[in-house]
Amino acid sequence: MAGGETAVIIVAAGRGSRAGGDVSKQWRDLRGRPVLAHTVAAFSGIGHIVLVLNPDDMALGLQHFAGKVVLVAGGDSRNASVRNALEVLDPDIFSTVLIHDGARPLVSSALIARVRAALHTAPAAAPALAVTDALWTGAEGRVTGLTPRDGLFRAQTPQGFHLAPILAAHRAFTGDAKDDVAIALAAGLDVAIVEGEEDNIKITWPGDFARADRILGGSMDIRTGNGFDVHAFTEGDHVMLCGVKVPHSRALLGHSDADVGMHALTDAIYGALAEGDIGRHFPPSDPQWKGAASHIFLAHAAGLARDKDYRVSNADVTLICERPKIGPHAVEMAAELARIMGVEADRISVKATTSERLGFTGREEGIAAIATVTLVRP
Repeated sequence: MAGGETAVIIVAAGRGSRAGGDVSKQWRDLRGRPVLAHTVAAFSGIGHIVLVLNPDDMALGLQHFAGKVVLVAGGDSRNASVRNALEVLDPDIFSTVLIHDGARPLVSSALIARVRAALHTAPAAAPALAVTDALWTGAEGRVTGLTPRDGLFRAQTPQGFHLAPILAAHRAFTGDAKDDVAIALAAGLDVAIVEGEEDNIKITWPGDFARADRILGGSMDIRTGNGFDVHAFTEGDHVMLCGVKVPHSRALLGHSDADVGMHALTDAIYGALAEGDIGRHFPPSDPQWKGAASHIFLAHAAGLARDKDYRVSNADVTLICERPKIGPHAVEMAAELARIMGVEADRISVKATTSERLGFTGREEGIAAIATVTLVRP
């Protein structure tokens, strides 16, 4: 029986010469990264992504997407490229597939969700927008006639299908097709229309880059996460705080090195990503993490943010204790956190406060830390 997972095929094997430029449109820069990086990021939450590239672009694919996607060489037509990708999907794992143009980097999560939901009741589904403008025919710069717009739609992607039927349709299809809906219709599959989006443009002409840049400027994804951690004092001669060894008459007790500041910051990043906490990724029941250096946890959280195409806009850590004094070490702590996270030092703040001798920190029984982080995905 087929599995219940959804796979994504992103088709980017064309040359895109109409868009101009010295490189294919999918590799041109859009707000600091290739168009194709935006497209892949839009589907990162779904899971298995197959990226179809021109054979000449495989090195670029490895450079940008190694470990994130499965790379497949395209064929001599769009149909052949999609079929190459379909053939690598295991029907025992995947029951549905979304097929998307690599040159549509602005597809929203809501649109993807609508297509997936439609597949619960239809063998195929695709987004489209009803044509609302008058349609003309023309030649040599003049209008030659009118065309009725009733029942006409502008097709978009991702186009979704149950895997087995669309694979069979591709295997049986001969000739050329503009998209996978055409192949589905040729096989007699019923295709449901879901509401598309005006911003889900396909970059085709040089002016489309400016339009995409404007849209991205108004659709930045900003996430904020909070973290809180506490560790009690035990016997020792130093504490690890935000990656810095600080001499003290006591040490902090914990399963790892008990770096309370780094733990709070790590949990703040996981929280912003909706990825739980340190315990989910590094269970304290696992003996390999006993006494582990906390930079392992922070580096993992920061790497996970990068994998999802988020950057750290800023992070703020507050250590709550009577002693040791944090001020003399705060700049070094911020620099070390920035190094581990791979960000500029001026994006990280470390500061301290006391609890005015109140509570367990006031009684010098331990140290608490609060951290806030802001992640941005353009």
